[in-house]
Amino acid sequence: MARYSHIIGWGRYVPDRIMTNDDFAAYLDTSDEWIRQRTGIEQRHLRTENDTNASMSVAAAEKALDVAGLTPQDIDCIMVCTNSPDYLLPAQGSLVQHGLGASCPAFQVAVGCAGWAYGAVLADSLIKSGLYDTMLVIGSEVPSYGLDYDDRNTCILFGDAAAATVFQVTDRPIGIQTSELGSDGEKAMSLAISGGGVAKPFSQEVLDNRSHYGHMNGQEVFKFATRVMQSALKNVVEQADLSLDDIDLFIPHQANLRIIELAARQLGQPLEKFYVNVQKYGNTSAASVPLAMVEAIEDGTLKPGDTVAAVAFGAGLSWGAMVMQMGDETGW
Repeated sequence: MARYSHIIGWGRYVPDRIMTNDDFAAYLDTSDEWIRQRTGIEQRHLRTENDTNASMSVAAAEKALDVAGLTPQDIDCIMVCTNSPDYLLPAQGSLVQHGLGASCPAFQVAVGCAGWAYGAVLADSLIKSGLYDTMLVIGSEVPSYGLDYDDRNTCILFGDAAAATVFQVTDRPIGIQTSELGSDGEKAMSLAISGGGVAKPFSQEVLDNRSHYGHMNGQEVFKFATRVMQSALKNVVEQADLSLDDIDLFIPHQANLRIIELAARQLGQPLEKFYVNVQKYGNTSAASVPLAMVEAIEDGTLKPGDTVAAVAFGAGLSWGAMVMQMGDETGW
């Protein structure tokens, strides 16, 4: 039979701790108004002492499996998309596999904010190839671990979260229709944690230079994001032989409301067609797109039968986009 993949389970987890813009304004030279005007963010969730990347991944995955009506033993392969693993070794996938009680291959995908998009395309390809029938793709990030909370230009942007999706084989031509993955490594250091790795091992100099924290060339990343969001969405929609007007819902990476608003204007689409939850969570990196997708399903914005276009972009500088055809109520 012809093999396709579709999403049959979804779940999310956000930590209980909330940090508002006013919390930053209490000790930084910033304000709620300044942050809202420039980013659209009102608050973000940050991990508590009980949260790890693995525990957040497992919590989201358990909800996704419950929705799918599956057990951990039904999973053929696990992908954890993250750039904030609990350890350099072992790989994050192994920790999540153990935490779930699964017995299958598991690995980590590290492509920054585009991680889940890469993972979804890879899962779709592996299922279509016949290698696996059921795959768990998790976007889980704890960017708060690498933030300099004295840098008002970066620390206000990010939040911690996890979201999980279960992909399963189907003979119906639904799921991912077209996709585009890309990378512009020439500008890789525009968004980076340069200290603490092999090139610049952890040292007193790294501490003194604060290079173990994330640093971003905001202007460079903003220009890249606005260009790539527009071009990638256009490309995958055209490849699907559709027009932008045929898309029922756009699910963009939730990095900055201004980027989403600009993309909507450039694409000639109403902002109402773009799902936005950046105000509640900030930029949750690889968890951003699946978190928005799960929330859109839960609140009824994303409906069975809808045609969806999703796009993510970030460190690398990398990006991923896709057009997905949702199925009916018996199996998305």
